[in-house]
Amino acid sequence: MHSKIISKVIGLLLMIFSLSLVPPVIIAMIYQDGGLTAFLSVMLGILLLGSLMWWPVRNYKQELKVRDGFLVVVLFWTVLGFAGALPLYIETEVPLSLTDAIFESFSGLTTTGATVLSGLDSMPHAILWYRQQLQWMGGLGIIVLAVAVLPILGIGGMQLYRAEMPGPVKDSKIAPRISETAKALWYIYLGLTITCAVAYWMAGMNWFDAFSHSFSTVAIGGFSTHDASIGHFDSIAIEAIAVFFMFLAGINFALHFTAFRNLSGKHYYRDPEFKVYAALLILATTVVVSYLYLQNVYSTWEEAFRYGVFQTVSIATTTGFANADFAAWPSFLPVLLIFMSFIGGSAGSTAGGMKVIRFVLLFKQGLRELKSLLHPNAILPVKLANKTIPEKVMTAVWGFLAVYVFSFAVIMLAVMALGVDQVTAFSAVAAMMNNLGPGLGEVAANFSTMSDPVKWILTFAMLLGRLEIFTLLVLFTAAFWRS
Repeated sequence: MHSKIISKVIGLLLMIFSLSLVPPVIIAMIYQDGGLTAFLSVMLGILLLGSLMWWPVRNYKQELKVRDGFLVVVLFWTVLGFAGALPLYIETEVPLSLTDAIFESFSGLTTTGATVLSGLDSMPHAILWYRQQLQWMGGLGIIVLAVAVLPILGIGGMQLYRAEMPGPVKDSKIAPRISETAKALWYIYLGLTITCAVAYWMAGMNWFDAFSHSFSTVAIGGFSTHDASIGHFDSIAIEAIAVFFMFLAGINFALHFTAFRNLSGKHYYRDPEFKVYAALLILATTVVVSYLYLQNVYSTWEEAFRYGVFQTVSIATTTGFANADFAAWPSFLPVLLIFMSFIGGSAGSTAGGMKVIRFVLLFKQGLRELKSLLHPNAILPVKLANKTIPEKVMTAVWGFLAVYVFSFAVIMLAVMALGVDQVTAFSAVAAMMNNLGPGLGEVAANFSTMSDPVKWILTFAMLLGRLEIFTLLVLFTAAFWRS
């Protein structure tokens, strides 16, 4: 391990993070409803800590090795998660315990969207802005991590695209350097955010709510500045805008870049993952809307369509916005939507879940096994858009699924052992590992009723899901620390 270069990187991250507290300070000065002292003190403290870590090793230069990369990625989310909790813990207007503040901070940075807070409508604007901003920063970090960093470490959903597959695959690198790739992704991310904010504002939100909700929409986070979430506005136009941008944010951002660079939408239709992603959303929406109407949950087809479409896209993309209490719908629908969140969005997007591309390959592998029963001596490669997928990629997908299911089972049993009922435990762990947010049972509204040990376990589950399992678990192996 190169401790000096790791200290240098973490120090820089902390200094950059301290600068991110400037907007909440400005918001606190504008509205003067609390938060100024907390954000100023934390900003200066984190800046000082980051400087102390960076200054002694500022001239040290060393290439990061693969092991260093894993450690830096995990420390990036962990250190910023704990640092991000400080303003929430210190601010007296938001009476949170240390555990709750850490849970809220990690939920924001991992774009999970689970919350322990209530009474959002009366909270200081600086705190509300900060929560939304945490998700926005986390969303950008996720994209850069998925497209630029994890493929170099040899893992992650985007790694599947290195098998010379068609569509955006050949363009998925975007640029030869990580810095150039991150810059290109930043432009796309920022452009979508500003466009979404302007659309919300034109649909009737004030500028504060418009930008706040654009942050969590494009980041697929789900935090809101109101307890009733998007339902607070009771606006079909706002809900339609949210659906559109949630859908866009669930698409591979490398694909967005390719389409924008060539000023052509044909790249979307050529991408096998996008086609399955869109088809799954259409199919799930059709089922949900039809069921809501036929079961008389809503009296008119228009209402069933409005609430069914919004909640399906919100949950399936792992955003977690709400315009209705989906947990109160007939039990078939909430469970269906929770299962949809396991699939999630595309690799290289801000969405959570296991990613569409993995399920596509798993489905094709299942078909291959069925054919091999009829033709045991035949060579049956798995193909995607007429390109053969290497066996090592298929092995990696099966390995990911196995570890994901095993981790899910262990965490769910741990939560149940702490006294949580089965429905609540299942949906809570699913919501954390898929970075979804809302669950069922006791956690349908928020997670404030969960005990502190449960919250710590769920916080770990958030991080596990966000870092695509292996990135975090590899640190718990003896081989990782062996020189």
